[in-house]
Amino acid sequence: MTEHIKPVRLADIIADRIQTMILEGVLRPGEKLNPERELAEALGVSRPSLREGLAILEQKGLLVSGRSGTAVARFLHRLTDPLAALLADDERVAADYFEYRLAVEPRASALAALRSTEVDKAAIRDCLDRMRIAHRSDDPTDEADCDVTLHGLVYEAAHNVLLVHIMGVLADLMRKNIFYNREQLYRRTGVRATLLEQHLAIGAAVLAGDPPAAEQAAADHIRFTQSTIEAIRLDELRLATSLRRIDRRDLVGNGGKPG
Repeated sequence: MTEHIKPVRLADIIADRIQTMILEGVLRPGEKLNPERELAEALGVSRPSLREGLAILEQKGLLVSGRSGTAVARFLHRLTDPLAALLADDERVAADYFEYRLAVEPRASALAALRSTEVDKAAIRDCLDRMRIAHRSDDPTDEADCDVTLHGLVYEAAHNVLLVHIMGVLADLMRKNIFYNREQLYRRTGVRATLLEQHLAIGAAVLAGDPPAAEQAAADHIRFTQSTIEAIRLDELRLATSLRRIDRRDLVGNGGKPG
């Protein structure tokens, strides 16, 4: 007996399309979708079919709906929130973080140089332009934000969905200063200029389609950042020791000499 071919429901097609965009990092956790009417028009579907498709993704835990509308679920927060609390006070975290990045990011940059599309390259060029403009400001905040954005664009250009999501988790933790204080890094004398030069080198290598150069530029950048963070940590330790020498006056009298 011939088995009948079941027709594919439009709602399933809608759900599959949006799910693919979430998987590929096109739609990011926490991002709010357009209102239902606009979304239906953009996809060329009816609002009832759209609602049914969105409901499928809500059941999977990929979307959340509320009074303010529908958004991509922060599905990795169940991991990142407790992970942030776990890592926050561990002295090993910064070193392990840079070790992990050094193992992964140079290869990701090489893949980006190999696989990036013209769309990827346009986004990277735009980010580099914004970074150059931000560098002119005395406040490093916008430049530091461009820093995180650029690395994210390179991960996306590598076209590896696991890489996009895993490094996205690390980027969220970095924004919370779990691994190191980004403001301290950017305000250290001479560091901003070096970081800009390194970021431009990574971007240029990816745009030029040069995997070895991209890999080397990324490795150089990570090693420099790690060594700078370690130098900042040692400076803080030395300062703390010096301050304790001042504070000792409150603990011993007569300059500490035997009475």
